[in-house]
Amino acid sequence: MAGKTLVVTSGKGGVGKTTTVANIGTALAKKGYSVVLIDADIGLRNLDVVMGLENRIVYNLVDVIEGTCRKEQAMIRDRKLPKLNIIPAAQTREKDAVHPEQMKTLCAELAGEFDYIIVDCPAGIERGFKNAVAAAETALVVTTPEVSAIRDADRVIGLLEANLLKDIHLIINRLNPRMVKKGDMMSTADIVSLLSVPLIGVIPESEEVVVSTNRGVPLVHERSSRPGRAFQKIAARLNGESVPFDDEDEEDGLLSRMVRFFRS
Repeated sequence: MAGKTLVVTSGKGGVGKTTTVANIGTALAKKGYSVVLIDADIGLRNLDVVMGLENRIVYNLVDVIEGTCRKEQAMIRDRKLPKLNIIPAAQTREKDAVHPEQMKTLCAELAGEFDYIIVDCPAGIERGFKNAVAAAETALVVTTPEVSAIRDADRVIGLLEANLLKDIHLIINRLNPRMVKKGDMMSTADIVSLLSVPLIGVIPESEEVVVSTNRGVPLVHERSSRPGRAFQKIAARLNGESVPFDDEDEEDGLLSRMVRFFRS
């Protein structure tokens, strides 16, 4: 097996990276793929909470890197999906406890056992960022339709390209079409034009995200959830499936035209 390693990143914190990792990973596992999620945000772990697995942690990523345990001992299996696992971050260590070469080695080993390795990158561009992107073949840059988040996403895209990572995709989170129509929020087309990387999905703003995070159950388990369906579409596109950007993703039909333009 030669699994694919993805990193989910952003410049600004609080844009929804961890929620994205949990939902895309769960969506891929629901399709039958073996998936391991790595929380690389050492000192501030959250992925285990979003997945509802915080009480099952015994070992963590730093323990694996330092050889305190085997990687299998640090993996926590999802309650519903046996092919979905997470490796939690250490909560009491600093980001320099792990080095990029060590992450490369770990991800290379995992790629021999899993179809997808998805790394949850910490905010910022310091050591934690370098660790998280070290082994990635594909980057998903998450932004919200806010100027500060878009500016920081642009900075991160530049750093990813400087690290010779070329397969970069954009996820726009918390889009509110009504605000876009009123001119109070940047549109998807504007953001795609500014950042100039292919769009892979748009997540609509919804209170459901907060509820699911508090429950520790990713939204892709909820068939009626619009954000859940949006994450499922992203997972399908990552998997190489042709999933059109339909009206559910767009505002005023302009998005589809812009997506086709920037993906061509």
